[in-house]
Amino acid sequence: MPNRTNRDSVRRRRQAERKQRHSETLETASRPDDAGPMRLNRYLARAGVASRREADDIIAAGRVRVNGQVTTEMGVKVSDDDAVEVDGQPIQPTDLAYVLLNKPLDTLTTVSDDRGRKTVLDLVTIPKRLKSALFPVGRLDKDTTGALLLTTDGELAHRLMHPSHGAVKLYVVEADQPLTEADLATLKKGVRLDDGPAAADNAAFVDDDRRRFALQLHEGRNRQVRRMVEALGRRVVALDRVGYAGLDLDGLRRGRWRRLEPHEVNALRRSVKLKPVVF
Repeated sequence: MPNRTNRDSVRRRRQAERKQRHSETLETASRPDDAGPMRLNRYLARAGVASRREADDIIAAGRVRVNGQVTTEMGVKVSDDDAVEVDGQPIQPTDLAYVLLNKPLDTLTTVSDDRGRKTVLDLVTIPKRLKSALFPVGRLDKDTTGALLLTTDGELAHRLMHPSHGAVKLYVVEADQPLTEADLATLKKGVRLDDGPAAADNAAFVDDDRRRFALQLHEGRNRQVRRMVEALGRRVVALDRVGYAGLDLDGLRRGRWRRLEPHEVNALRRSVKLKPVVF
């Protein structure tokens, strides 16, 4: 009969194995439906090439080859055993990964930089096979901090960034001069920018310092928050995105990241009318 020391050793090993399996489950997910053949446009979306709708245009333009043959049929189905190319480049769907990063200052929202500057991917340590397919959903300026979603799920990313779905973004803004209640009302009513009018969904002071306020948007135009504040005659000195599409930074320190929980992933997918992922 095994002694207590051996039993403890077996128990610790089993606990470690369970922890490892749990970690792998959080890291990747299976396909949303089944593991069999899938429509070509979905295959392209899973590879991060484009959304399904955009993939239809790519297919119709004759830019896709399946097993060496140009394919323009929308309904054709392919599997992992097929060789699929877009514009002569081989593509293949990857495992799904979902990461929330609390972006620090002076970090570029891009997958690489030819000048050797630090990017958001430099902060994330996941297996190479996933990291090579990971990309940020939208952008945060180099001087903007906060919530940034990174994923290999191309279709989810395209939908979250599309204006028709309007992923909610929550910012804490610090201006160089105090604002008034009338200023916040103007932000909610709308200001005129060089690319059209822009209005906040909501705006409110966060404390007694009238230079600091929260701003909620569902748009994502280039430097939109900074330009809206400039329209009031102020300048943004600090900008922190504290929430994105229902995700917040609770417990996540600056420069750190975490994998999304399964329920968070599927809440995101449901919010843009995609089927849940099976973990």
